[in-house]
Amino acid sequence: MSVPTAALDSSVCAPLPVLGQNVTVPLVTGGEVTYAALDYAASAPALQRVWDDVAAYAPYYGSVHRGAGYLSQLSTDLFESSRRTVAEFLGCRADDQVVFTRSTTDSLNLLAAAIPAGCQVFVYETEHHASLLPWRDARVTYLDAPRTPGQAVETLERALADRDPYGPALVCVTGASNVTGELWPVRELAAAAHAHGARIVLDAAQLAPHHPVDIAELDVDWVAFSGHKLYAPFGSGVLAGRADWLQSAEPYLAGGGASRKVARRADGGVDVDWHTTAARHEAGSPNVIGVYSIASACKALTEAGFDSLVAREQELVSRVREGLAEVPEVRVLSLFGDDAPRVGVISFVVRGWNSSHFAAALSAEYGIGVRDGLFCAHPLVRTLLGSDPQDPGECGAPEAEPGERSLNAIRVSFGAGTPDEHIDRFLRAVTELVREGARWNYRTEDGRCVPDRGEAAQV
Repeated sequence: MSVPTAALDSSVCAPLPVLGQNVTVPLVTGGEVTYAALDYAASAPALQRVWDDVAAYAPYYGSVHRGAGYLSQLSTDLFESSRRTVAEFLGCRADDQVVFTRSTTDSLNLLAAAIPAGCQVFVYETEHHASLLPWRDARVTYLDAPRTPGQAVETLERALADRDPYGPALVCVTGASNVTGELWPVRELAAAAHAHGARIVLDAAQLAPHHPVDIAELDVDWVAFSGHKLYAPFGSGVLAGRADWLQSAEPYLAGGGASRKVARRADGGVDVDWHTTAARHEAGSPNVIGVYSIASACKALTEAGFDSLVAREQELVSRVREGLAEVPEVRVLSLFGDDAPRVGVISFVVRGWNSSHFAAALSAEYGIGVRDGLFCAHPLVRTLLGSDPQDPGECGAPEAEPGERSLNAIRVSFGAGTPDEHIDRFLRAVTELVREGARWNYRTEDGRCVPDRGEAAQV
């Protein structure tokens, strides 16, 4: 999988309008500044187009699949047309199913509940916890972190060659790392999996917002992603792909909507005829607004032109990497090396700084929102920082005072709505903090580094 790197003038491809572009936040040093949201990898701001579409639909909101009234029928049509929009966005095959969930985590837990008995799962230690942890009832083989895309394929091929060739097997892999932003060789990994009789699920949470994802072209069996990373709030996700394992499995949740017919038996029990469509795993009243917001985001990204969006983002990636390279104290984290293609997700550490302290200063003194910690990918971050990947850790910052070394990192992430000015301000802030130090004193409170009230640093 490659990312276009041709230069694109930003006047041709302007940032897409997103909510919060004009929000101002207070600075601990006094005054206010427009907030620079550079934490897209956690949750991207909602596209203005998505918000407008949802606002236009909201007065017509109704329960789906269960009502004869006009609003219910309209909502049902909207819900099912959204399913078709997502299928088209993902390049689904004719017999693929699109199941709506709450998130990527929910999607992969659904698939984990649907895998056949005795299935062996292969997953790299580099995965986000959403991909690393759901396989509790399966035989799991954890693969060491590869240092090149080719090594990733070779590692998988060796592991698959050693497995029982007669049982079901599943490979789970990310499309783009939520820590380094690096693209994984998905097509090659899919070919290796299929050559050994295994299936593959793609965690596209960080890939889908930044790069086209085509199930048929990549030849993966399933794709999972979240709406809140795709500029679509309201807590919905997608699991799309082959139907057979999903149709054969017990419903993910038992209840209305998943059942087609329920009848009492003479012995007092209940017989249930479950749906074989996507509804089998969508029990209860679905999140219609969340689903519609995903469909709206899919349309907006497609209409904006993914090639242009990708090219502009690559300009921003290059600008950030070049700017950080000019600060000797900064080390950018990478598995595959500087030349590896990547999306707008970059993690780094700063020599002499606790990462939580650095992130707190970016926020409090410059109005820049980034993320610090282990990014729910603890083994990977530990490996990249040169510590034991089995070391314990927390999803927030550990208890370390400002200035103390901590085994966590800082992540800056951006995308289709990021203005050039936010990137420039971030790079200036990093340079100033490293060269001049923080202008305010900070303390640790409940595991987080926060500014001391009314205590400017002595300079």
